Amino acid sequence: MKILRAKPWDMNENLVTDEKIYNDRRLLMKIGAIAGAGAMMPLSLEAAKNYPGKALNFKKNSGFSGLEASSYDQITTYNNFYEFSLSKDGPSKLAHTLEPEPWTIEITGEVEKPMVIDVAKILAEYPLEERTYRFRCVEGWSMVVPWIGFELSYLLKKVGLTSKSKFVQFQTKYDPKMFPEQDKEGFFGNIPFPYVEGLRIDEAMNPLTLLSLGLYGKTLPKQNGAPIRLVVPWKYGFKSIKSITKIHVSSGMTRSTWNEVNPKEYGFYSNVNPNVSHPRWSQAKERPLGAFFKKKTEIFNGYGEEVASLYKGMDLQVNF
Repeated sequence: MKILRAKPWDMNENLVTDEKIYNDRRLLMKIGAIAGAGAMMPLSLEAAKNYPGKALNFKKNSGFSGLEASSYDQITTYNNFYEFSLSKDGPSKLAHTLEPEPWTIEITGEVEKPMVIDVAKILAEYPLEERTYRFRCVEGWSMVVPWIGFELSYLLKKVGLTSKSKFVQFQTKYDPKMFPEQDKEGFFGNIPFPYVEGLRIDEAMNPLTLLSLGLYGKTLPKQNGAPIRLVVPWKYGFKSIKSITKIHVSSGMTRSTWNEVNPKEYGFYSNVNPNVSHPRWSQAKERPLGAFFKKKTEIFNGYGEEVASLYKGMDLQVNF
């Protein structure tokens, strides 16, 4: 199911800034500022455009192009990736140890055709598209990302779900040589690696749920979860697990790392909800990266029209 119609969460914001336009504009601003100071420096336009990654073949989904994306620098230098570092800028400095090629994903459990699929095959054969989504961290900050990927349901339909399939678990690759903090069990030894996350089947099959392989037109930067990650835009960011190497479909509720570490603070569902505070802070507002003022957080991160029915009859205060 490819959604092409205009969406209510577009909110009449400017179209996503094209990477070339963004780079050129950023460079011109730098040049202007330097000129104003009376000290022109030789700056290379090509260098400003030279972001890492391979260009991807994809289509833009016009139904998800109404938001202005955060800058490339913001998206790639402010990250949570505890397999590398506890700091926000640490992953962008330390993720060079990750080797995204070759990379395979093993799909097991309640499926008719278990398989191991190579990410190179996905890049070559799967219908990639760009969707610009809001991204809301449980910590209270947010950004907007032009993801490139495909609907998770496309892959799950390929392997075929059995009648017993109720939940899906995703696992980050376990390799301490690539992810040095896995050896230390990160966050003062409180994180049981490998990192895992889970969804109900209906959440996984929702058209909004993506497996992303890129952003800003190119393959994913290592610190953003290369080579393939989950994107669930109506949930807090930690649900969008990075560097996936295993997908397991089960009949019972799956493990979820943060819910397992601290169930009182991190629920299994972890839907964005301004009416349910984290025990240590409010979720009513968020700070967009690069913004001075906070803004009100929307229920389901603004995607309620597409996902609210998934939780009909549930007490969201209890099932947070």
